[in-house]
Order: sequence, then structure tokens, then C-alpha cells
Amino acid sequence: MTGASGREESEYERLDRNLIELLAEMRVAIVGVQVLFAFLLIVPFNNGFADLNDLQRYLYLTSLLGAGAATVALVAPIAQHRVTFRLQDKHYIVRSANRFALVGLICLAVAMTAAVSLVASVVFGTTTGVVVATGTTLAFIVAWAVLPLRRRRAVR
Repeated sequence: MTGASGREESEYERLDRNLIELLAEMRVAIVGVQVLFAFLLIVPFNNGFADLNDLQRYLYLTSLLGAGAATVALVAPIAQHRVTFRLQDKHYIVRSANRFALVGLICLAVAMTAAVSLVASVVFGTTTGVVVATGTTLAFIVAWAVLPLRRRRAVR
């Protein structure tokens, strides 16, 4: 049977393919989040951390919490799949995993923006940190939201 994707596959085959593709995409994001999170966990133990001003400490906390939340969201579909294995509820898993992936990507963008802004602020000052945060935020919005949504609208 040919579905909306134009492929000859049953709904179960489509769900399997969708889940496999989504989990493969998430594996890439999870590695980046884990590296960022590990780096952030050791930052407070460096000698210069005590010299950060309040804004820089909040940027650090925002980045740490964003990376932690991204980790939770990007790993949640794996846990859900394992817990609900063999319940024949793949439709729910695929829809839920998609939502978690989107939330995880938003949290990752927040974590990365805060981390880049923190580094720029420490190295070049608060004004540069704000400019870098603004530019990074705009880059994420354009690359991860505006362009894909524009393409989605054009295809439909």
C-alpha cells in the first residue's frame, strides 16, 4: 500500500522507519549535549569561576540547566521505548519521541547560546556577550525553525 510518503509500506512499516530515523537523528544530538554537559559540570571547579559576575553565573546556570533538560528530553524516547516494549503502541512512541526531540533541541539551543555568550562575556566583556547571544539566538531560530517551517509550508 502506498502511503502519504509515496512509499510502498504498511502503517507499521512506516512507524518503524519513522522511529529508526528519529532515533538516529537523536543519537547525533545526544553526543553533542553530553560533551557540553560534561564540560559544564567541571567549570565551577576551575580557579577563575569565583571571579564571574552575577550575569556570567546566571549564563552558566542557564547553560547547565539547558544541557540537563536537553539530556532528559533526548533520552526520554529511549526510556519510553524500553518500558513500553511489545505493547504494540509504536504510534504513541513515534509521536512522543518527536515531541521530546523538538523540546530537546530547544533546550540544546538555549544551553549552547548561554555557553557561547558566557565565554564571549568572560573573554571580551558583557556587551560582546550580549551581541554574541543575540546572534547565536537568531542563528538557531533561522536554521532550526524559520527555514524548515518555510520549506514545510512550500511543500504543503
